[in-house]
Amino acid sequence: MNTRSQPMTSAEIGNVSTSAAHNRWLQLGLGLVCMMAISSPQYVWTLMTKPLAAKLGVALPELQVTFSLLIILQTFFSPFQGKLIDRFGPRVLISIGTVMSGLSWVLASQVHSAPMLYLTYGVVGGLGTGIVYVGVVGLMVRWFPKQRGFAAGAVAAGYGMGAIVTTFPIATSLQARGIDATLWMFGIAFALVGLLASQGLRVPPSHESVAASAAGSGVSVVANLRPSQTLKTPVFWLMFAMMTMMSTSGLMVTSQMATFAADFGVTQVLVFGMAALPLALTIDRFTNGLTRPLFGWVSDKLGRENTMFIAFALEGVAMALWLFTRDNAVLFVLLSGVVFFGWGEIFSLFPSTLTDTFGTRHATENYGWLYISQGIGSIFGGPLAALMHQHAGSWVPVFSTAITLDIVTALLAIAVLKPMRRRFLAAPQGV
Repeated sequence: MNTRSQPMTSAEIGNVSTSAAHNRWLQLGLGLVCMMAISSPQYVWTLMTKPLAAKLGVALPELQVTFSLLIILQTFFSPFQGKLIDRFGPRVLISIGTVMSGLSWVLASQVHSAPMLYLTYGVVGGLGTGIVYVGVVGLMVRWFPKQRGFAAGAVAAGYGMGAIVTTFPIATSLQARGIDATLWMFGIAFALVGLLASQGLRVPPSHESVAASAAGSGVSVVANLRPSQTLKTPVFWLMFAMMTMMSTSGLMVTSQMATFAADFGVTQVLVFGMAALPLALTIDRFTNGLTRPLFGWVSDKLGRENTMFIAFALEGVAMALWLFTRDNAVLFVLLSGVVFFGWGEIFSLFPSTLTDTFGTRHATENYGWLYISQGIGSIFGGPLAALMHQHAGSWVPVFSTAITLDIVTALLAIAVLKPMRRRFLAAPQGV
């Protein structure tokens, strides 16, 4: 038996690195397709509400429980899903996740009661999308040790923008075929596309991250901490708090956009020949996707915390200007794009920063724990904003709270997280 205890030569490392460099872009493409295949259950839900309410004979608030279950199960079960992915590998689990996501629509097409819709669209769909989202992001930050921000942002953009491809076909199908046939047909298509793409997913060679670190990626080779170790560090909980604050602040405003646009009197005002609100929503979807790989790439060059400070402060300033010029329909549309541009990058900056800090070996499971912060933000953001508006009778407290959270998080990134992370990485064994 030929066992090898000697380290690889520089030529061998070079050959491995060249092969991996070609393969990583294929992995990025496949991960992007998987993310696009699971994006519609969340991002086209609004198209489903009216026909589902009519079919099941339920009111909108009762129907919206489905969407809440989808988001909660997608985020709060992510540590468990990350552990399964690290245990059994990304190809197997992401294959299961894409099939579950598509199957949730197929099953939902057969339901005749709200509880069954909760179980199919909400529970099965939420668990499936959560597996894929955490698995793909965790895999990409391992394949791209020097470009983690860009890679995480690119696949996150696939999730955020993937529904652009399906929105109009689904809307057309709903009118032509009805809700049941549309759910069944697109559910099968999503499951097949995701399943085929996930078959090519692979874990990078174990020496890839070591070689990259030796080449100067800035990641400590020894800082491969398990979640049980990661959760004991103050730097993790600071990142968790910061991501929760940014998620909450963004959702406080973005989830209420249609409501306060009507209160501001700009909903039906024509801007560039289109009604202000749908134009703003179209621009927002684009900028929310663009910001993820763009700011991720910037963070690869300027540093994670420096980029966080710029992006989070940008959102805070844009929200302030948005509030002060709320009667101007043109600025309402343009600034909405800037607000979304300053918010969506949390899905590239935080996973890349986390992996830089705690290593690649348990990146997926570690990110699963951090991703819970998005679930907390989704619970607090919308309801908290609605409650504040109800009590104050004004949107000013809502915007003021969101702006404060943005600015505080920006300052935490540059003044607290940056030196804390530097000390953590300089410590022996990263602890």
